[in-house]
Amino acid sequence: MAVLGPGGVGGLVGALLARAGHEVIFLGGPDSVRAVRERGMRVRSGMFGDFTVPAGAQSELHAPVDVCFVAVKQNMLGPAVERVSPAALGDGLVVPLLNGIEHPAALRARYRPELVAPGVIRVASSRVAPGTVMHGSPFIEIDLASASASPDRLDDLVTLLDGAGVQARTRANEAAMLWGKLFYLAPFALLTTAHRCAIGDMRSVHREQLIDLVAEIAALSDADGVPADVEAALRFYDDFPPEAQSSMRRDAEAGLPLELDAIGGALLRIGQRHAVPMPLTERLVAELTPLSKGSAPAGSRG
Repeated sequence: MAVLGPGGVGGLVGALLARAGHEVIFLGGPDSVRAVRERGMRVRSGMFGDFTVPAGAQSELHAPVDVCFVAVKQNMLGPAVERVSPAALGDGLVVPLLNGIEHPAALRARYRPELVAPGVIRVASSRVAPGTVMHGSPFIEIDLASASASPDRLDDLVTLLDGAGVQARTRANEAAMLWGKLFYLAPFALLTTAHRCAIGDMRSVHREQLIDLVAEIAALSDADGVPADVEAALRFYDDFPPEAQSSMRRDAEAGLPLELDAIGGALLRIGQRHAVPMPLTERLVAELTPLSKGSAPAGSRG
């Protein structure tokens, strides 16, 4: 199997699969390829312990694989998939573990639709150096659903992931799965980044704005055919450790490109499609766009 993007998410998933005895090829840039070839993929984890696994590493895929996990950020998806040509992929499943809701369509335009099986991942893991990841959460969970791939192939993938220590399951509805993450992620990402705060201040100091934003996004999710529960979202935020920060805020602090288009931009495009006003989302996206270095402009397709 292959992992496109050996960062915090891809590095951890690939390392766990390699540790379970599967042949894994990491696909990435020169620094990552060199590090994995020379030292293997290193993981520091309170859950799994610290370990290093030998693995292959290439700049692009040369031979077919059963599964290719796509673990780059959405703003880098276009250039990244050039590393995996449809011919080299063969009949392998393409399993994106990206934030947002629009990437499955882009992948189905490049690969055969029946090969694309989107997933959502819940984990706190980051790349601390090429070929080295730090896993900080006491869990790693992946949900899989596909409107086009064979259910049997998804079931086989769940079994494979479970055997590697990843808690995996299939979901019946792809749109509901993707919206389920975006609905909770978007307010967290946009507000903590805009206000340069952790979730504790987001849900207290900025609670009125949080409630308004959750309600605005819930209305959009409803219009897109996926009912959303505002009160459940607020309870979710209230249960989080107050110091928790979104990955978007961490990227902004580090001066890295933001996934603003995948999150805020996608909401604005869906709002336009359904004629649902999104004034607060639009304002936050406008405020954050200057920080989104290297990302496609929010509201455009990139």
